Amino acid sequence: MVTVSIIIPTKNSEKTLPTLFKSLKKQSFKDFEVLVIDGFSRDKTVSIAKDNGARVYTVEGERSVQKNFGALKAKGKYLYFIDSDFYLHSKTLEECVNIVERNHDAVVVLNISDPRPSTVAKIRFFERLSYYMSNIYEAARFIKKEAFFKAGGFAEGLYANEDYDLHLKLKRMGAKIGHTHESFEIHLGEPTSIREVILKSMYYGRNIKQYFKRNPIISHISPIRFTYFKKEFVAYAVRKYPQSIILIILLKIVQFMAGLIGLMFKIRLPLYN
Repeated sequence: MVTVSIIIPTKNSEKTLPTLFKSLKKQSFKDFEVLVIDGFSRDKTVSIAKDNGARVYTVEGERSVQKNFGALKAKGKYLYFIDSDFYLHSKTLEECVNIVERNHDAVVVLNISDPRPSTVAKIRFFERLSYYMSNIYEAARFIKKEAFFKAGGFAEGLYANEDYDLHLKLKRMGAKIGHTHESFEIHLGEPTSIREVILKSMYYGRNIKQYFKRNPIISHISPIRFTYFKKEFVAYAVRKYPQSIILIILLKIVQFMAGLIGLMFKIRLPLYN
């Protein structure tokens, strides 16, 4: 039995998947397997995964379905769910294993955005940074297998906030959840334009009603969040990017309004259909 099973849901992920595999090869902790659960990609995703030694399965359904399938096939004691457009710090697996082996059931990995591709990505970098240690806008994705199945896994009807939903189920059953302090995940797939922000938000807006029925938490859909005003974060953000807080709020309002449109109207979206 391996220690960690890394489960990666994919669909047409050829642009970012090689970068994720590059970061996996640099991990200081080596006892892991990689499972790629693909949603019928039409590009080179599957061949890239196989060339990098992953076990590949093809599954019909949204990413919650893919991730649950991966968990069923996993051989590891611990499960790490990571999307195909991430890059991992070299000690991410090592730190997560150390935390769960110190009597924790799951780990929240510090999750930040690559700020370089666009202004939107830079705003998202500061937004995500504000969520760290909030215990509200974060979700554990490194989880003991037994805790994952005890919680019931991902809700397969969700593709919006499904990670929050699982995190809340873990908390309700009394799971002990830790945080990384020395390692992190970098999200590479942030939108590069407002158009992409709107389309993506409309897509997730279609599903947010299902999430809210399960978890009626206003803070999870509100565009104004208390984390933007934490003293330590404000001091850092204003020093590094003075307009960051107002831009975060404006971006969240755009996302909120686009999500409402997606909820109310079934519009064909070019990026997701």
